Amino acid sequence: MKIQIINGPNLNLLGTREPGVYGNASFNDYLNELKTLFPNIQIDYFQSNIEGELIDKIQETGFSYNGIILNAGGYTHTSVAIRDAIKAVSSPVVEVHISNVHAREEFRHQSMISAVCVGVIVGFGMDSYRLAIHSFKV
Repeated sequence: MKIQIINGPNLNLLGTREPGVYGNASFNDYLNELKTLFPNIQIDYFQSNIEGELIDKIQETGFSYNGIILNAGGYTHTSVAIRDAIKAVSSPVVEVHISNVHAREEFRHQSMISAVCVGVIVGFGMDSYRLAIHSFKV
């Protein structure tokens, strides 16, 4: 099984960005934990602050991976283009958010991508990614 994790803007700052909201761990540290927890799964990781690069990665992996875990960051609430990329590929996509976006600012309550994802996991911290991996029936 192959799973692609894609993180969007500002998630490269995990561990230092708003630790009260996002915690103190870097994503690379957590990625190593995931790979230890799921040794029989190829877990690939990509992060970009650029919308077009996120779309390119969805298109690149969206026909050959068993699943995509996408935390589109702020683009979740604004990007029709990412929504269209998800709709265009055959790999199932799970939308993930570290924080509970529904307990935050009003503009974060609306997702442009939820309706085209197979599921949404929010508010469980970094553990949201582990839960998303389990959703692919591992």
